[in-house]
Amino acid sequence: MKVLIIEDESLAAGKLEKMLLEIDPSITVIGKLVSIKESVRWLMQNSADIIFLDIQLSDGISFSIFEQVAVNTPVIFTTAYDQYAVRAFQLNSISYLLKPIRKSDLAESLNKYRSLKAAFSIDFESLMAQLQGKEPGFKKRFMIQMGEKIRKIEVPEIAWFYVLGKSVWLRTFQGNSYPVEFSLDRLEAILDPAVFFRINRGYLVSIDSISNMTAWSRSRIKLELKPKSDNELDTIVSIDRSAAFRKWLNA
Repeated sequence: MKVLIIEDESLAAGKLEKMLLEIDPSITVIGKLVSIKESVRWLMQNSADIIFLDIQLSDGISFSIFEQVAVNTPVIFTTAYDQYAVRAFQLNSISYLLKPIRKSDLAESLNKYRSLKAAFSIDFESLMAQLQGKEPGFKKRFMIQMGEKIRKIEVPEIAWFYVLGKSVWLRTFQGNSYPVEFSLDRLEAILDPAVFFRINRGYLVSIDSISNMTAWSRSRIKLELKPKSDNELDTIVSIDRSAAFRKWLNA
């Protein structure tokens, strides 16, 4: 695996390289760059399998790199910003690592990269808005095309989104279902996180759709949704999301 590190703090870059090699000795760090200008020049002539990118570089915010050169390489952000500030790009980057970087988090991000191995586009406009303190522009409606007809669905009408086969569908509070051209990961990024929560791999639910909750095995929570889901065993909050779900409910 060829890795490019873009980080203007030499100690941080060196520590990151050391941890990478400890996790996977087959990794080759093919470059350690410190500025936007240097990175643009390098990326115009070279490529890597994955980029570790610090958000704040000495000559500006690193997202501007991608405004100057087309890059399809997956990115793992390294950042001092909190989870809300980076929410906009959790989908389209492989991951983000909060400084100081923990070795366990780094290993998890590498595992995620290996499982995906796909090119990622990055919504830099949303990122810049977040970092400049602007109100995030969450999606307000969906245009659903069914044959020659197009229907407008306002977000407050939506009870939950769910995966069915290889497609993603929405279910309205009136009980109607429509296909959407977004993955659940993408929906998680563009919808208001105060309203919608990803409870597991298959469901993203509105807080208003939750009618009852039951304690389940292994500290999980079983949800009863309105309208009812086709299989209520599908609406159990996964173990790895249960703590965040409780925090979301108490926000």
